[in-house]
Amino acid sequence: MQLPNFGLARVLVAGDLMLDRYWHGGTSRISPEAPVPVVLVNSVEERLGGAGNVAHNIATFGAQTSLIGYCGCDEAGQNLILLLQTAGIDCVVEQISGLQTITKLRVLSRHQQLIRLDFEDHFHEVASPHLLANFAEKLHEADVVVLSDYGKGTLSSVQDMIGLAREAGKTVLVDPKGTDFDRYRGATVLTPNRSEFEAVAGSARNDEELVENGFALLERLELKALLITRGEHGMTLLQRGESPRHLPAHAKEVYDVTGAGDTVISTLAAALAAGASLEDATGLANLAAGFVVGKLGTASVTLEELDDALHGQRAHHRGAIGLDELLPLLCAARRKGEKIVVTNGCFDILHPGHIQYLQQARALGDRLIVLVNSDASVRRLKGSDRPVNPLEHRMTMLAALECVDWVVPFEDDTPRDLIGRLLPDILVKGGDYKNISDIAGHDHVLANGGEVRILDFLGDYSTTRIIQAIRNT
Repeated sequence: MQLPNFGLARVLVAGDLMLDRYWHGGTSRISPEAPVPVVLVNSVEERLGGAGNVAHNIATFGAQTSLIGYCGCDEAGQNLILLLQTAGIDCVVEQISGLQTITKLRVLSRHQQLIRLDFEDHFHEVASPHLLANFAEKLHEADVVVLSDYGKGTLSSVQDMIGLAREAGKTVLVDPKGTDFDRYRGATVLTPNRSEFEAVAGSARNDEELVENGFALLERLELKALLITRGEHGMTLLQRGESPRHLPAHAKEVYDVTGAGDTVISTLAAALAAGASLEDATGLANLAAGFVVGKLGTASVTLEELDDALHGQRAHHRGAIGLDELLPLLCAARRKGEKIVVTNGCFDILHPGHIQYLQQARALGDRLIVLVNSDASVRRLKGSDRPVNPLEHRMTMLAALECVDWVVPFEDDTPRDLIGRLLPDILVKGGDYKNISDIAGHDHVLANGGEVRILDFLGDYSTTRIIQAIRNT
C-alpha cells in the first residue's frame, strides 16, 4: 500500500455545515455560586465542523475540493465561510435568513472538555432550489462525491443527489445518520459506525453476525460496499462478491474521538479520487482514523502524518522479501534515523557459527539485511552437489532469526551490484576474509561514506564440515 497522488483527486462534498468553537482557559477555583469550576478563558479557537471538516480534511491532502451546504445569516456563518475560503475550498454556501449557523462551543481546561454548548437551527424546512442546482453544476468537476449527513436537514434531497451522481458515473460515499438508510439506496459506499449500523441492521453478537447483517444491508440498499467503523476494534469492509476484511485499529491512545468519522470518509474519498483501490483507500482511512483520535477536537490528518504512519507500518514488516518490497522499507527505516547493516552468504546449512555471526552483525546497527545466494549461484560457487537446502528453505530459516530483519535473494556470483543499490551504513563479512578490498560491494559502501567491517571468524563451524560428517556416518 502506497500513498496515491492526492493532487490528482477531485472531490465534491455536500452536507451539514457546522462551526466548532473552543474556549481554552485555566481553572484554579470552584464557583461560589455552584459546585462548578471557574474557567478563566485566555484563548478562543474556531474550526470547521461537520461537512466542513470533511472538506477540510480532503483539502489538507492537496486534493481539489468543492463544498455545498447551508449556514445562517450571522457572524458564525461569516466566520465559517472565511475558514473554508482560507483552507482553499471552493465553497458554495447558501446563507439562510432567519436561521442560525449550527455552532458547537466547547469549554476546555488543561486539555479536558468541561462542557459543550450547542447552538443550532435545523434546515429541514428550507425549500431553496439552489442547493440541488449547485450540486448538479459542481458534479461534473468531481471524481468522487461525499454526502456528509448529520441529520440537520441539508441533505433532505439526498436521493436526488445520489441519482444525479450515479447518472454522471461518479463514486458516491455517504456518512449516514438516523435509522432510515433506505434514503441512501444506490450509493457506492456507506460508512456507518457500529452503533448506527446495528440500529438499522440489527445487533450482532460476533463478527459472523455482523458480516451476515452487513451483506444483507448491502444487497437491500444496492450498495457496492459497506464500511463499518468499530472504534477500538477497527473497521470491517464488506464488498459484493468479496470476502469480508477486518482491519485492526491503529490508535495507540484514544484522546478525543471528535471528527473520527469525518476523517475516515474524507481519507477514503481522497484516496479513491486519486486512483487507489477500495482496499487500499480503506487501509489509509484506518491509519488516518488512528492518528486523529490522538488529537484534541475536530482535527485533520496531514499528508506528512499519513505518510509517516504508513512508513511506520511498513517498517514493522520483517522477513523474506524481494528487492522491490525492500526499497520502501529501507526508506522508512532511514527516515527514522535507523542504521542499516548488510551481510551476505549462502547459509546452506544454518549452524551456531552463523547464528553468532549474524547476532554480532545485528548489534552494529538497527536493521540487518541478509543477502542470500540463489541456488544457481551456490552451484557455481560450491559445486553441483550444493546447495543442500533450496533457496526458499534457507531464506525461511534466516527470516525466523530474531536478529535478522530482512532476507533478500540475489542471482549473481556476488551481491556487489545489489549492495550498490542498498548502500548500507555498515557492510560486514566473516573472518575468513582478510582484506576489506576482497569484500564484494566494499567500494560502493565506502564511496557513500559507509563502513566495512570484518567480524571474528568462528573456525569450529562450517557447512562443508557438517556435510562431510554426515557423509562419513
